Amino acid sequence: MEYFPAPLERLVEQFARLPGIGGKSAQRLAFFILGLPEEEAQSFADAITEAKRGVTCCPVCQNFTAGGLCPICASPKRDGTTICVVADPRDVAAVERSREYDGHYHVLHGVISPMNHVGPDDLAIKPLLERVAKGDVEEVIMATNPDTEGEATAMYIARLLKPFDVRVTRLAYGIPVGGHLEFADDATLMRALEGRREM
Repeated sequence: MEYFPAPLERLVEQFARLPGIGGKSAQRLAFFILGLPEEEAQSFADAITEAKRGVTCCPVCQNFTAGGLCPICASPKRDGTTICVVADPRDVAAVERSREYDGHYHVLHGVISPMNHVGPDDLAIKPLLERVAKGDVEEVIMATNPDTEGEATAMYIARLLKPFDVRVTRLAYGIPVGGHLEFADDATLMRALEGRREM
């Protein structure tokens, strides 16, 4: 039995399709949208449509851009000899927040995940190999998540990069700043010990 009019039910269903949004959150969002003035609701809808139509992938790094090269690839101040490989455009923003990295990126748009039917051909791996094959790249930093899929993807790409004269590195993982050893799991402690450095 439907509790709401059909258009409202459809709106709730669409919100419920978003990642991390359950039924109750979807209802709250739908009711919030219905409570907006007509102009604001239209502006919200226009922003979705404009983003869907106007955002494309950078022809070099595959990051999101509003057409042409992304600002990072277009910047002459960035170090073109280093490429940081990430799974998702959100990861670019995360690395950029550190303000420690000044190289270029390559966005895979996912990770190898047989359970989700995502294979190497579904990712932007070929454009990465083409970039490295040009010979300007000295280091490729694998910055995929430290989970099973992220590790498998990093290892797969590292094997593909072996024939090229390029250094392939992996982000160090370990105890977070402000964390306590007693709460760290075995894998995290192992990675922290492996990645230790001189003081």
